[in-house]
Amino acid sequence: MEKTSISTFWIGLLLFVFSLAGTQLNAQGIKGTVSTVDGQALAFATVFARNLNDGIPTNQNGYFEWKLPNGHYDIIVQYLGYTSQLKTVEVKDDWVEVNVSLEMQTYGLSEVEVREGAEDPALTVIRKAIAKAKYHKLQVEAYSMMVYIKGTGELTDAPFFLKKKLAEEGIGLNEAYTSESVSKIEFKQPNEIKETVISIRSSGDNNQTSPAPYIGASFYDDKVNEIISPLARSAFAYYKFRLEGTFLENEVLVNKIRVIPRSKGEKVFDGYIYIIEDLWAIHSLDLKTSLMGFDIRVRQQYAPVMEKVWMPITHSYNFGGKFFGFAGEFQYLASTRDYDLKLNPDLVFETEIVDEKITQIPEEINKISSNESPIEQLEEADQLSRKQYRKLIAAYEKEEAKIREDKDIISIRSHSIDSLATKRNSVYWDSIRPTPLTDKEVLGYIRDDSLALVDIAKNSEVDSIAQKAKRKFKAFDFLTGGRYNFGKGRSAGFYTNWTKMSFNTVEGFKVGFSGFYRKEKVTKLADSVTNEVKSWNFRPEFRYGFASEKAYITLNFRRSVTKGREGHSWGIDAGKYIYQYNADQPISEQVNAFYSLFLRDNYMKLYEKSFSKLFWAHRMGDKFTYRTSLSLEQRSPLSNHSDYSFFNRDKKDYTDNQPNLNLGQANSFIENDALIADLNIDWRPGLKYQVRNGRKIPLLNSTPLILMKYKQALPINFKNSEVAEFKHIELGIKHAIPFGVSGKLAFNINAGTFINGEKAYFMDYKHFGGNRTVFSNMGAASNYRFLDYYAFSTTDAYLGGLFHYQFRKFLFTQLPGLRFSGIRENIFFNYLKTESSPHYWELGYSLDNLFRVFRLEMGAGFENKTYGSGGFRFGIATFISINIDE
Repeated sequence: MEKTSISTFWIGLLLFVFSLAGTQLNAQGIKGTVSTVDGQALAFATVFARNLNDGIPTNQNGYFEWKLPNGHYDIIVQYLGYTSQLKTVEVKDDWVEVNVSLEMQTYGLSEVEVREGAEDPALTVIRKAIAKAKYHKLQVEAYSMMVYIKGTGELTDAPFFLKKKLAEEGIGLNEAYTSESVSKIEFKQPNEIKETVISIRSSGDNNQTSPAPYIGASFYDDKVNEIISPLARSAFAYYKFRLEGTFLENEVLVNKIRVIPRSKGEKVFDGYIYIIEDLWAIHSLDLKTSLMGFDIRVRQQYAPVMEKVWMPITHSYNFGGKFFGFAGEFQYLASTRDYDLKLNPDLVFETEIVDEKITQIPEEINKISSNESPIEQLEEADQLSRKQYRKLIAAYEKEEAKIREDKDIISIRSHSIDSLATKRNSVYWDSIRPTPLTDKEVLGYIRDDSLALVDIAKNSEVDSIAQKAKRKFKAFDFLTGGRYNFGKGRSAGFYTNWTKMSFNTVEGFKVGFSGFYRKEKVTKLADSVTNEVKSWNFRPEFRYGFASEKAYITLNFRRSVTKGREGHSWGIDAGKYIYQYNADQPISEQVNAFYSLFLRDNYMKLYEKSFSKLFWAHRMGDKFTYRTSLSLEQRSPLSNHSDYSFFNRDKKDYTDNQPNLNLGQANSFIENDALIADLNIDWRPGLKYQVRNGRKIPLLNSTPLILMKYKQALPINFKNSEVAEFKHIELGIKHAIPFGVSGKLAFNINAGTFINGEKAYFMDYKHFGGNRTVFSNMGAASNYRFLDYYAFSTTDAYLGGLFHYQFRKFLFTQLPGLRFSGIRENIFFNYLKTESSPHYWELGYSLDNLFRVFRLEMGAGFENKTYGSGGFRFGIATFISINIDE
């Protein structure tokens, strides 16, 4: 049996080798190298067949292989900065060797450039290109193309203490990790892209390589992945331009324009863009930028895939940088082929653009009319000023947008993967790959294939989802969390309970525990995209204080039904538990424990509540959500039971657990009962969406969030009990508005008032997000920085606002090195006024994205004109959003 298996193996191997040999013998086309005259390889040069309107790139070693049918071909070899070469070749039944050495491009300069005081000719070239950018974006109504994309990455350095661990995981330094894909991309105006992945070959578990985010980005847009394009309408505010020269290539005059950022740093480009004279379209580009300290370089080579229609043929993207001791480089190469275009029939006119800044506008050029069709005015005019041209194109675009359905849809993306995409063998890839692999990439695939075989042996037909479903109990799961599936949608488990171990002066050292049981049914709806999820959820939570010797428990039962983004839930919550007077929990248990044990500051103020609560929540799409509840509560004040701390026991006393005793309202802290009705409404008017695979995804930053809150303590008759009775109304608005390249204004404003507030107790007061620690809260405009937690708590009318502005360039970021590192500078201004309090305001400054993770703030708080408190605050960078979901 063993001999038979070995014989079969060798026969199969020989057949495989012969099949490879046969493939090579039957292949024909062109192959060769592209280099400089000095012999230096030109990576990713473009080899373009003019009579096919198709092309391929060279690999990193300047080598190419292109399988072609028999025939004659006009081959144009191009590389940015070098003079292109045209070669005519005849392909018969074998490979034709085509080795090309390119000379450096020579540029001509017109006399006007050397005149003293004359405007640089680059400015009029760019002005005309900007005027026509929207035209080039709308010129093609729809197209399809095949895209090959290859991503190759290398980890070039790592912290010394992790190198051994990385090696054990099969990750080596300076080794190539490569992913490849072949996709069909289909585009339709105004912004719809469909991608069908034909084949994928990639390292590790990443089989989602997608070229769409790269190929779909257009330099005719104002921004390219949030970076200001040199052809943006506002480009002159961010860039200076200089004409480096012109050259004639295949009967096309090309302007080489130096793109110089007025202020170097992130989200602006630096490099070269090549513009075709008279057509004012992109010929090619070579631009650099940075993001969070990582260097990025993008190069694109365009070609005329139809008469006067230039589309990108070759894209290359390079990323590199360091992060906490790790350093790496990554490169994407994308090659687009087989374009099939449908031109916009409205945009077939040829109108000359006149730059009114340097040329007097002829009298026969009429002014544009708002009463006439913009497209008719464009067709009838032989000449237009660049401003007129741009306005008419913009008016045409607006007219087209008006007749579109789903005006709130910004973009549509769909992504599908062929069932055979991951099963293609190396023979297939050798036949389809437009640029051969380098030796380093071949070695990387050999390594990855052997690692994959090891993984298959380990998993033995058990995929990761099934493995997770069969998870077994581990000793520390009750602390770190864990979920156990029992089939038929049933599961149970623990939340992360180690965070519930802490210390406070009311309970002393305390422990907590929370778990869940869930039964879920998922049904795919008729659209094959939306899931209907119905679930029953049960959650108990327990805590015990060793100093108070008291235990507390709550039980939560919830029924939820969701259909895509819409859904509702209802349930019951009941028990006896401890809560902060401010229900928004302005200080975390761990921070309070640290300050208490080390500094003897007990900022957390707690009360006890026994309650039964009915609740209902309904998300009516993404624009409107309401939540309502009815709760019967018995509230009691609590006292300190522990005086323990690590330090300063004899030098400092803990404060009482009842805050703001100076208010002179002792009855605010007595035991009381309440029947509380609560209604909260969230509204996002004018919300915009993206559509991905048929599912609408809201762009939450596209519109402000308006918050409406109403809370009432209903009059009830409890014998021998103090009863709360009041009405509390609040209106708020939150939003973040981008300005320019990296500027952003975030604000959070709220105002409210009480009716019959004298019958409210302290847990019913309006409390504000204070902070007395050195740790700043998450979010740019979420809390005050130096406000006492309860000093301004009120039952009067109030108005508060948090404002945070991020600069691209302010003080220290005037230095390009700091801007390139990703550091941001912010200022914040916060304000609060109640009927019974002075004007409270804060002013501060912060350095953001320090080491790409942290934020350092400094500032002060004032009451009227009197300084109150100030200092430093440390937090997480504002661009990081962390959601802790139990």
